Amino acid sequence: MTDLELRGETAPPMSNGEIIFEAPWQNRLFGIAEAMYQQGYFDRDTFRVYLIRAITHWETENLGQTDQNYAYFDCFQNALTELLQDNALLETSALEHRILELQARPHGHDHHDHDHDHDHDH
Repeated sequence: MTDLELRGETAPPMSNGEIIFEAPWQNRLFGIAEAMYQQGYFDRDTFRVYLIRAITHWETENLGQTDQNYAYFDCFQNALTELLQDNALLETSALEHRILELQARPHGHDHHDHDHDHDHDH
């Protein structure tokens, strides 16, 4: 479990006790939020409020669309963005630019940029 302790309706997708990340940007975004929480930029309960609001908004926008997959990390991104904007911790354009950069990186991009001795097949 992470320090953010997201549970119930704010819990990320999980399998065998591990968070499921479908794309590298999701893991990076979650890590950014976790680090900001640990450094005291926001508290757990405040983030939950923003995340619940983002999830509710997503559900309202996608009501009746049975082919639409639940977009947890899109909601997570929206919640974090709104929280940071509302608390004047980050300019919207800077965050949006960084998120687009992270989403554009190919899978494994970060991992191949360093010297190491381990196998990438695992």
